[in-house]
Amino acid sequence: MKILILGAGKMGSFFVDLLSFDHETAVYDIDPKRLRFMYNTQRFTTLDEIEDFKPELVVNAVTLKYTLDVFRAVIPHLPADCIVSDIASVKTGLQDFYEQCGRRYVSTHPMFGPTFANLGTLSSENAIIISEGDYMGRIFFKDLYSKLGLHVCEYTFDEHDETVAYSLSIPFVSTFVFAAVMKHQDAPGTTFKRHMDIARGVLGEDDCLLREILFNPRTGGQVSKIRDELKELLNIIDNKDEAALDGYLCKIRGHIK
Repeated sequence: MKILILGAGKMGSFFVDLLSFDHETAVYDIDPKRLRFMYNTQRFTTLDEIEDFKPELVVNAVTLKYTLDVFRAVIPHLPADCIVSDIASVKTGLQDFYEQCGRRYVSTHPMFGPTFANLGTLSSENAIIISEGDYMGRIFFKDLYSKLGLHVCEYTFDEHDETVAYSLSIPFVSTFVFAAVMKHQDAPGTTFKRHMDIARGVLGEDDCLLREILFNPRTGGQVSKIRDELKELLNIIDNKDEAALDGYLCKIRGHIK
């Protein structure tokens, strides 16, 4: 299959490495410097080159902020039967775009990302495939992710956004709060250092990604749960209520079994 990857960042590079030995691939990026270390693939910086390549599948791996803009720029230069796809972690606006563009499409979310996961060992990681997409496109990505050992789930766009609001917004906001009250430690303990590593990783993400996760319409409801739990915990601390603390610890331990 002829596959075009849009964007030569971390995830774009990952997909080039993943696909280039089994398919004829090309990667497109407007910055030629980002293409310097791409190998075993064609490297494009113009839309005319995309037209000449005639891809059968496009994987949009650009920064979330530019996902729709790049689609709009590239789609007029694609063959009519080319499947377009994204790997965005936030799907806001994508369902409407796909329904209006008149193209076969598939939307997936490899949930490992480049921040914490070891891209060479992904057997403990997950991926989501959106069920509304093109059948053959979904089969392609299901086979691809399964070969990596990923646990694959199939959700609708709405189910995906609900899952992301829970699985990303809660840990991200908790990390923000930790970083906001953090003070330098000359002799940090193990738990503190682990939280610091997480904070550096999360805050090293693209600001656009963080903004889209926080502004997901479902995020507010999830974050309000943190506020409610903090209020309950603070009340226990203020009253030094041992029985209430025992009950609270029992409750939260049950959540992580």
